[in-house]
Amino acid sequence: MITIHGIKNCDTMKKARAWLDAHGTAYAFHDYKTQGIAEAILRGWVGAHGWQALLNRAGTTFRKLPEAERENLDEARAIALMLAQPSMIKRPVLDLGGRSLVGFSPESYARAFSA
Repeated sequence: MITIHGIKNCDTMKKARAWLDAHGTAYAFHDYKTQGIAEAILRGWVGAHGWQALLNRAGTTFRKLPEAERENLDEARAIALMLAQPSMIKRPVLDLGGRSLVGFSPESYARAFSA
C-alpha cells in the first residue's frame, strides 16, 4: 500500500495528492501533524535520504526556533526536533513500500511510478 505522509493543508501536499488522484493511484494519507510519526519510520527515512533532506528549514516552525536550536545541527538533534514537531519534516514523504520519495514534483512522481 502506498502512503503519503504530510500535513493536510500544505499546498505541496495538495499538489501531490491531486497528482496521485489524477493518475488513479490509491493511497493512504498519514497526517503527521495530528497523528505524529513513529521514530522507526523517521529513522528509516533519514537512513534513506539523510536528515538534511528531511528537515524543512524553510518552514515557519523551524524558523521560529531559537537561534541556538537551529545552529550546529547533527542527525540526532534533527531527528529529535522532527519527532517533537513533525511539521518540521519536509513534505510530502511518499512511501512506496520498499522505497520513498521526499518532496513533490510531477516529474519525480512520474519516474517513481514508471519504475
